Amino acid sequence: MAQQDISAATGADYGASLTPGERALGHYAASAIASRGRLFDEAPCPTRSPFQRDRDRILHASAFRRLTYKTQVFVFHEGDHFRSRLTHSLEVAQIARTIARQLRLDEDLAEALALAHDLGHSPFGHAGERALDGAMRAFGGFDHNAQSVRVVTTLERKYAEFDGLNLTWEMIEGLVKHNGPVLDPAHPVAKVVQRIEAWQPLELKSWASAEAQVASLADDIAYLSHDVDDGLRAGLLTLDDLADAPFAGPLAEQAARSGTSDITRAIYAVTRRMITVMIADVVVESRTRLAALAPTSPDDIRAAGSATVAFSAPVARDLAALKSYLFARVYHHPRVLQVMQSAERIVTDLLGRYRDLSERDALPAAWIALMRPLNERQQARLAADYLAGQTDRYAIAEHRRLFDATPDLR
Repeated sequence: MAQQDISAATGADYGASLTPGERALGHYAASAIASRGRLFDEAPCPTRSPFQRDRDRILHASAFRRLTYKTQVFVFHEGDHFRSRLTHSLEVAQIARTIARQLRLDEDLAEALALAHDLGHSPFGHAGERALDGAMRAFGGFDHNAQSVRVVTTLERKYAEFDGLNLTWEMIEGLVKHNGPVLDPAHPVAKVVQRIEAWQPLELKSWASAEAQVASLADDIAYLSHDVDDGLRAGLLTLDDLADAPFAGPLAEQAARSGTSDITRAIYAVTRRMITVMIADVVVESRTRLAALAPTSPDDIRAAGSATVAFSAPVARDLAALKSYLFARVYHHPRVLQVMQSAERIVTDLLGRYRDLSERDALPAAWIALMRPLNERQQARLAADYLAGQTDRYAIAEHRRLFDATPDLR
């Protein structure tokens, strides 16, 4: 990204504070008052809007707490300062609220979606997901977005009246369409929403609300910036290396010219500039798209032929190149690959043992009782549910309990 582009993206239009009138929601914002409701009717809360209530249910969910010890890039015991799925989700939520406020959207819905988007992640991040997907290929595979929907609609069991968290339709829609419209009816996400669809269609081929689009881009902004940060702190990258990186290169040069000799401060200067520039670009581009679309309701956002909340084309190209750079230099670094290959073995071994009901001590008795009456496909899915809910450290402990030798993830 050229220096002049960075300056333009962080100009006065973005930085100016909103007046009280500008803080009012746009006509195109999702409305908690006009929400399409919940699958199971509940009396309204006297102190919170429906979307605030959704957010609070996510925060109190056991699946949310378990994100503390689930891998982002580095396994939990590699260092206290690296991101986990929980800290990542909190960063996504902060960015989502910032963008939603600038675009006059419902901040509570954007925040709730950001907090919930990774609830379905298995232990060991994408390595665990790859292993589970491969082991479950004959039974429909495994997809963490689909699993997030399963968590909030079925697997969380806190209420006497229903399974799941009974979130609003807008929340379910946003989670289902986290990556955009679902055009393939065979996609794992499309297969887990039949009960919701029977209640009220999710309009899978349309775009989600603007708030859901904000949460999705906030996810990109958070992980790109903090994966650069974690890569630098882990020694997989240096600031000199980063000078040649797409998008981040000019920002690294700015940090180098800042005069600080403290590497920790220099790294923070790079990542905070990355976040600022990406947020600014989304805000400017999305305001332009909103002006062109002139939506008068949230459904106008859903019916648009393309995303309404988006990066500009030049920044989108730069970020795609940065993802490729990080894939080669961080995610496929030999040190990371060695750990992740061992993690995949742990996940594959555990699923095989959990599916074997002759192994009486593998699963808790309550889970075995649930599985026995089911067919093979259903048993495999329930075993995957049990495994996907585990933290990194619990999965390692389980492997040590059930197998003679466990890989050392270091």
